[in-house]
Amino acid sequence: MKQLTLLLSMLVALFLPGLAIASGGAATPLDLTATWFGITALIIFVFAYALVIGEEVLHLRKSKPVMVAAGLIWVLVAIAFNSHGDTTSAHEMIQHNILEYAELLLFLLAAMTYVNTMEERNVFAALRSFLVSKGLSLKAIFWLTGLLAFFISPVADNLTTALVMAAVVMAVARDNAKFVTLGCINIVVAANAGGAFSPFGDITTLMVWQKGMVHFQEFFGLFIPSLVNWFVPAAIMAFFLPNAVPESMSEEVRVKQGGYIIIAMFLGTIALAVSFHSVLHLPSMLGMMTGLGFLKLYGYWLKKSGFRAQEPFEENTQIDTNPGGAPFDIFHQLQRSEWDTLMFFYGVILCVGGLGALGYLNLTSQLMYEQLGASWANILVGFLSAIVDNIPVMFAVLSMLPDMGLNQWLLVTLTAGVGGSLLSIGSAAGVALMGQARGIYTFGSHLKWTWAILLGYVASIATHYWISGMAF
Repeated sequence: MKQLTLLLSMLVALFLPGLAIASGGAATPLDLTATWFGITALIIFVFAYALVIGEEVLHLRKSKPVMVAAGLIWVLVAIAFNSHGDTTSAHEMIQHNILEYAELLLFLLAAMTYVNTMEERNVFAALRSFLVSKGLSLKAIFWLTGLLAFFISPVADNLTTALVMAAVVMAVARDNAKFVTLGCINIVVAANAGGAFSPFGDITTLMVWQKGMVHFQEFFGLFIPSLVNWFVPAAIMAFFLPNAVPESMSEEVRVKQGGYIIIAMFLGTIALAVSFHSVLHLPSMLGMMTGLGFLKLYGYWLKKSGFRAQEPFEENTQIDTNPGGAPFDIFHQLQRSEWDTLMFFYGVILCVGGLGALGYLNLTSQLMYEQLGASWANILVGFLSAIVDNIPVMFAVLSMLPDMGLNQWLLVTLTAGVGGSLLSIGSAAGVALMGQARGIYTFGSHLKWTWAILLGYVASIATHYWISGMAF
């Protein structure tokens, strides 16, 4: 039984490292990996995550199975600890997990509300309108959308960035399947790469920053490796682009009143979050929530001033952002946050936290970082991120806290962020664009260019080693 459990744990560690999470609190996990408690909890999580992977086929929201699994796993943890005469450790561990989740939840809630509000004010629609009306060639649009995706995603989330840029690609050449496919791949790679060198560009970078493993300014050491990660496959794909100039489209969308002020407020909120974290040594979440408070006050002024939507923006959302031309309501933008995603994070963090309490942390840490070494383990994280969501993967690494220097932490931040580009299902941006360009940009069409993306992945790692002077 011990050998069977070890084998199962090794397989899980190699393909789902997010399972190996410890609470990180003062309580000490028990080694229950060979007991029925540990094995049952492991099976529950694997089954739940299999349902998550099959979301597109089953049409079952990803948060549902992991939330149920979280409750079941912690019941097993509590029973296991109680049977060993410990009635307090399980409570301490889950409290620590909930605290970590709460900080992430509130940070993301503030950021999502800002992005939703800018969307409602037609900021992104106006950008799209500006691009499609310039009469650019397909090659120019390819490079421009990729470049914008790379530089917008460090501030906005990569999902929103990818959707806006893909809307440009679809608007100018919807009937050109080859261009749409290459354009979508380029956008996905660029958005993921751009998010890797900023604490705000991806959930994984945010987690690394909040954990204090990499300081805010140190993330920008990944700028050149991230740029290489995007540029290499983009340069290869550019040779295969159709050489054509589509007809210029006359589309005019105006930014609603207050839109530019909200952009400035969002940038100010980011600066506030950085200051809270770096200067005051307070959670960055507090700065984001304070900025959200200012946005709500400004929203109150917009509402009282009686501004009404002239052109309701409904692109890429099933919810009318201003139903019935009603006055601006900030709570409507708060409501539009990705609650399924936020609840998914809750389920994942508690699921893997419970499995860590049962002893899987030490086993996975030994397999990945002691036997493979930090460099190979961190490179492997990128490949895992293409198959499994990079959130549990990075949360696993942060919970294991391997003994690594700054450059290795930057390496794993890079690989976790850009590894998802290898497959279309490896990132939220890729999954979203498969829906937006349904039947054109598919898993198979992306897979045909994985070799080029892999070259960019390898080149970005080599660039990081070269810049940092690390020895492999």
